[in-house]
Amino acid sequence: MHLGRVVALIPAYRPTSDLVPLVDDLAAAGFREIVVVDDGSGAGCAEVFRQIDKRPRTRVLHHAVNLGKGAALKTGLNAVAVFHGDAIGVVTLDADGQHGVDDVVAVAEALAQQGEDALIIGARRFDAPAIPFRSRFGNELTKHLVRWLIGIRLGDTQSGLRGIPMGLARRLLPLKSQRYEFELEMLILCRMLGVKIREIVIKTIYIGNNERSHFSPVLDSLRIYLVLFRFFGASAAGAIVDNAAFALAHLATGEILMSQIGGRCISLLVNYNIVRDFVFKSDGDHGVAFSKYLGLAVVSGALSYLMIRALADNFGTPVILAKIWIESAIFFVNFAAQREFVFRKSSSA
Repeated sequence: MHLGRVVALIPAYRPTSDLVPLVDDLAAAGFREIVVVDDGSGAGCAEVFRQIDKRPRTRVLHHAVNLGKGAALKTGLNAVAVFHGDAIGVVTLDADGQHGVDDVVAVAEALAQQGEDALIIGARRFDAPAIPFRSRFGNELTKHLVRWLIGIRLGDTQSGLRGIPMGLARRLLPLKSQRYEFELEMLILCRMLGVKIREIVIKTIYIGNNERSHFSPVLDSLRIYLVLFRFFGASAAGAIVDNAAFALAHLATGEILMSQIGGRCISLLVNYNIVRDFVFKSDGDHGVAFSKYLGLAVVSGALSYLMIRALADNFGTPVILAKIWIESAIFFVNFAAQREFVFRKSSSA
């Protein structure tokens, strides 16, 4: 067991007194330190944090106001990087009693075994009837979107029990996300950096109807899905530009081939930097990425032209309508090719 080189981190907003024995159990398990971040809980929780601060190998940090789970995690990760830079990594867990100490230890041990090679996620199972509907539905929707948009196949995308290697922890600090969407941004960053993600099954614990959770089904879900929409929306912008340029050129000239070439060129100039920097956040070799992107644009453009020509000549489909149909279908193939081939990294952080 290598828990002496792993730090436990708990972001806490208005916790109950149950947090104190949880910290005691983590200390008894052998973690190097337990960092608790009071995320602006207020005077009503001051005694809970005072009790924790008296414990050995604990560090309590405070936000003057509530800044969000992501902000609390970054505050804790920064403290670990400053005071325990030689640690293997950090295990994060929620303060609401959802994570058993034995599962926290299992994640920490898996992190110690993997070292800098992987993010470890404690994955809950969502097939039990006692799980609140909103939790089951939210996880199912998010995991399918994450799989399609980001290319990560996970059973639990929103678990707060994670083993984060120190190298990755430092890379997380500049992220701007402040609330629950930070944990999704963590997965996206792993994908972009080529950091492996490993899941281990943990117990699924919900107290009551999960009333201790401060997750807002509306606002926090919206923030999470806006992060996912970034992938779709920015890429879709290039397709819209392509279709608009094609339509204008075809209305002016009546030529399908030249309109297709013009639309593709304009789209390429507008879309490459957006997709590279904003969607996939790739900092790889610019020349290599652009060459791949250009090749993909040529192949997909040629395929689109042939299919537009076939629909127009053989079925009498209006050219602009055919263009929209074909490009809508090709868009999803292009997106997957960009994610997997053009902008993908293979080295870990």
